[in-house]
Order: sequence, then structure tokens, then C-alpha cells
Amino acid sequence: MTTNITPDELAFQRPFQENIRAFYAQKYPDKMPLAFVRTFGCQQNVADSEHIKGMLAEIGFGFTDTPDEADVILFNTCAVREHASDRVFGNVGALKHIKKRRPDTLIAVCGCMVQQEHVAKKFRESYPFVGLVFGTHVIHRFPELLWNALNRRKQLSVTPESDGVIAEGLPVHRDGTFKAWLPIMYGCNNFCTYCIVPYVRGRERSRQPEEILAEARELVAAGYKEITLLGQNVNSYGKGESHGVNFAELLRRINAIEGDFTIRFMTSHPKDATHELFDTIATCEKVSHHFHLPFQSGNNRILKEMNRRYTREQYLDLVNYARSVIPDISFTSDVIVGFPGETREEFEDTLTLVKSVGFTSLFTFIYSPRKGTPAAEMPDPISSETKTAWLQELTALQEDISAERLSVLVGTTQRALLENACDGYIEARLADNSVVRVSGDEKLLGRYAAVRIIDARSWIMTGEIVSVEE
Repeated sequence: MTTNITPDELAFQRPFQENIRAFYAQKYPDKMPLAFVRTFGCQQNVADSEHIKGMLAEIGFGFTDTPDEADVILFNTCAVREHASDRVFGNVGALKHIKKRRPDTLIAVCGCMVQQEHVAKKFRESYPFVGLVFGTHVIHRFPELLWNALNRRKQLSVTPESDGVIAEGLPVHRDGTFKAWLPIMYGCNNFCTYCIVPYVRGRERSRQPEEILAEARELVAAGYKEITLLGQNVNSYGKGESHGVNFAELLRRINAIEGDFTIRFMTSHPKDATHELFDTIATCEKVSHHFHLPFQSGNNRILKEMNRRYTREQYLDLVNYARSVIPDISFTSDVIVGFPGETREEFEDTLTLVKSVGFTSLFTFIYSPRKGTPAAEMPDPISSETKTAWLQELTALQEDISAERLSVLVGTTQRALLENACDGYIEARLADNSVVRVSGDEKLLGRYAAVRIIDARSWIMTGEIVSVEE
């Protein structure tokens, strides 16, 4: 059962905030304490870290880009793939020398990875210099946990099992000034056999539409140009709730907010993507015509083994319907290569689906077993060398498709958000989520511009700014 954190429960954290503030004021009479926060994994983790940073800022912390000068070092972790977990262990291990040199530094690890008991146990037994370990369901208690960790010698580990919580009213320290993450729901009910997320994030639970709309209005009033709605499966928004607002209706309500901004969202599950949703996108001028719709495999047997609950044919029907009502829609997707027992013939079904859809880009991964999931117990006779070769084949195919799709844009002028300075260029993102590099002053970041496309390659285009909107 979902737990809604009450205002009284949040108020319970205030004395801990005051205690921490007094503790560091005595330690540093002439300066503020510093925190280093590093986030691994998905955008939901980024949004969680923004709340943690909001609580730190409210206590009186400043932030630093280097752990060497931080009083609190916090890693927010991801459990989706083994590589991400290995990176966390490696990076946390490298902090041991900081703890040795500066014993008062508090090292904390939180998030999906430590919500798994075997991982929390490893931190207890092998990383005793980590002072605080806490899971995904107690972020709202961060001031209390931080204060308790500062006042004990041994590691504090808090990773309770839960169906999940919703905590409204937490402060936010956003990383960006014109692009914002807006969680609309948490958790997942799908239990794909390869995925650990339902076990570490809890069951699906939706925020009230009034809370979401109020936050969206605040973002627009603050000048944010791009708002990305977040959920493990945004298409399930509102299921089982009494308010009767589904995801399509939520998009319509946010679209009706006055202002010049773009609405994006992720991630979507194909089994819950409806014709109503595509019809809504077609009529909402602020909703991006880019749709991230993970298909994971193009073979029906593998999809069944994954517990995805749709078929190849149903997925292609969705894409075809979307293009019938939104002709310029672009699709990106996630693909798993080498799922346990996958044959060459079944992998080729993935290749033909990719050719049929013509994705703008793909996020491709070799299957990574996650302890505690059904797929981790399945026989897996395919060698890692074969899986790597398949991944390279898929990547090469998608590079050709991407190059062909982007080449069509050469010579056209497109509206784009100037969003990032990189390697002497500005990266501008088009409505279809593709990126074009242009020359320009970094002061232009956060503004919309008309951009003429000059050249296109597999993943990125180059262009020039024609004009910048006021």
C-alpha cells in the first residue's frame, strides 16, 4: 500500500535540520559546509538527487564539483545494469583515501542499488568507511538520517521494504535553469523478468494531478523552457486513483498552462500506449512529437519470456497508428541483446523490426543479469562474444538508419532549444529529439532559435543559427 507522507512527518525533520546547521556553524564559523552529490542512472534518480540537494541547501550547504573538498559526499546509485553497480563500487572505493585524510567527511550511498539487501550487506561488510546507506523509500527522512550518521561511529544503514511513498513538499535544488524534471509517478507494476526496478522502487503510485500542475506552473513562471514528465511507465499514470485523470488528460491540462515551453515525457510501456494518447499528442501544440517507446526485442517468444505483455505486431500497429495521426513523430527505443536463450533467428527479428520502424536512435544493451529477477535464473548458453557481435551489428544498422533520417533535414531550418555547451559548440535539440551542433555564445543557452541544418552524420548534425527568439 502506498504511504503518503504527511506534513507533520515532514515537520518532524526540522529539528534535525537545525541540529545539522548548528553543528557545521560551530565547525565553520566563517564559511558554509560543502556537499558533493553524484548521480548514477536514470532521470528519476536525477530528480531524487535534486530533492536531496534541496534539503542540503535548506540546511545551509553549498555544493562543490569535487569530492576532495566536500564535508558530505553522496552517491545516488542505479541498479539496472551490472556495469552501473560496478562503477559505484569502484568510485566509492576510491573515496577511502579522502576518509583517511579527512576523517570528519561523511560518505553516503543511497538509491536503487542499496535497496537490494545483498548490496546493502556488501556495504556494511566491505565499506565500513561509508557512514550512511539509505534506500529509495526514506529520502524524505534525509535530515534525520544525516544527523544520526554524523553522531555515530558505525555505518547507519536504512533500507526498509515498502510498496513506496509519495512525499509532497520536499525542497528542490534543480541542476538546470531552463530544463526541468517533473516526476508524475513512482514505482512499477510490470515485473519484466529482467528488471529489478519494481523490487527497489516499489509499486506504481501516482501524484495527485493538482500537485503536478502546481509544480508545472511554478516551472513555467520561473522561465523553464522544457519540462520532462517522469515515471517508470508514464502511460500508467492515474490507474487505480479516484481522481480519474489518465496520462492523456494530464498532458492536456499541462499543455493548457500559458507560456512558451515544451513538454516531453519518459518512459512509456507499449502495452499501455493508447490511441487516445497519440490523438492527444497530435492536438497539444506544446507536447513534443518525440516518443521514447522501448520495444526490447522484436521476437514474440523473447517478449513473452521478458513478460512484456505485447507482441511484435501490436508494437508495429502502435507505431503505424501514431504516424497516421502525427506524421512527423520520431521514435527512439531501448533494446536488449542476448536475453537468456535468444537465438540468432530471434535476434534477426529485432533487426527487421528496427528496419521497419526507422528509429531516430536506439539505446542498446547486452543483457545484464540482476540478482532476484526471474531472468537471472534462466539458462543462458549464448557466449558473451556472440552477444557483443550482435550488439555491434545492431549498432551499425541503427547508425545507417540514423544517418539516412537525419540527411533529410539537411538544408531545412528547424526550431531548436539551445541547451548545452560542448567542445566549443552549442548543442541544440530539435522537436524530434535529434541534436545539431552550432557555433554561438554560451549566453544564448536556454533560448529557442531557428537553426539551418548544414550537414548530418549518424548521430549528430551541424548547422548555423539563423535567428534567436526573444
